[in-house]
Amino acid sequence: MEVYNFSAGPAMLPKEVMNQAKEHFTDFAGTGCGLVELSHRGPEFSKVLDEAQTDLRELMEISDDYAICFIQGGASMQFAMIPMNLMLPDGFAEYADTGTWSAKAMKEAELFGDVRTIASSKDSNYDKIPVIRHWSPDDKASYLHITTNNTIAGTQYHAFPTSKAPLIADMSSDIMSRKINVDDFAMIYAGAQKNLAPSGMALVIIRKNLAERAPKNLPTMLKYSTYIEKDSMFNTPPTFTIYVFGLVLKWLKRMGGLAEMEEINDAKSEALYELIDTSDFYRSPVFPESRSKMNVVFRLPSEELEAKFVADAKKKGLSGLKGHRSVGGIRASIYNAMPLRGVETLVDFMNDFARENG
Repeated sequence: MEVYNFSAGPAMLPKEVMNQAKEHFTDFAGTGCGLVELSHRGPEFSKVLDEAQTDLRELMEISDDYAICFIQGGASMQFAMIPMNLMLPDGFAEYADTGTWSAKAMKEAELFGDVRTIASSKDSNYDKIPVIRHWSPDDKASYLHITTNNTIAGTQYHAFPTSKAPLIADMSSDIMSRKINVDDFAMIYAGAQKNLAPSGMALVIIRKNLAERAPKNLPTMLKYSTYIEKDSMFNTPPTFTIYVFGLVLKWLKRMGGLAEMEEINDAKSEALYELIDTSDFYRSPVFPESRSKMNVVFRLPSEELEAKFVADAKKKGLSGLKGHRSVGGIRASIYNAMPLRGVETLVDFMNDFARENG
């Protein structure tokens, strides 16, 4: 039985990437050693690192004005590193509060300066992205921070705010799922374990001149300039995660790039939302214009039926569908690696389950 993993993260990786990693785990490039055993200073890993950076720049059309950094600690470490490095002396930063992870980012930033909420959907249980045209970004802010996709609430920005202050985006759960203009952002960061690679690393794309803001007294490993100057090699980087990330990038290129991936992701999410919207059994708690194409959340008539849905789905090879513990319900995470046939299998199961239990 083929298993489709709908977990929000760590999430499934492309099957061919997993197979390649399996082959190279004990013998990389004919060395007789696994990649995780090889020196990060050696020619084998240097090639892996260089190709990953080159492929990322090509796929996302990243100019030389930006540095690419691989930083351990995931996106949660970035919640603190951003204000530590980028909050201006006696300054303030603006945050849009659209879910659990943006709220966590705000909490960390409050340790280092004044945090002001520019927009929030907290009062309505994060069921939408606040309308951007109502925002009034302050030009004097150290930066404006958004979370582009909210894994727990199932919401996503389908347009981005404009700001004279540097725009920083946590794209952990939708990076490389669609085409964006990197030049619209001063910094993009993403935990790897959803769309990119195994867990344990954050990808950071940052304007080089922005990194110059950092106070001189920051610890070496908490400065963006350290990763820029040393090409993420000041200490031993997460070599295996970077290697798998490189494989994912080459898979994306074979798939046709981000424009093609965006079309596939649109087809997957549309299939699920069409079923939900035409059903009397399933219900989406998210405003249609804010619905995520990565994390489709929905409810059934009762919590008992939701528990049965998760259990029955797992027996059919559909795993990871239980909603986040803070909100309950069902959540189907359909990142890049989830094939269209996986979503079609889920849709068939949902139709059968509704017919048998409705």
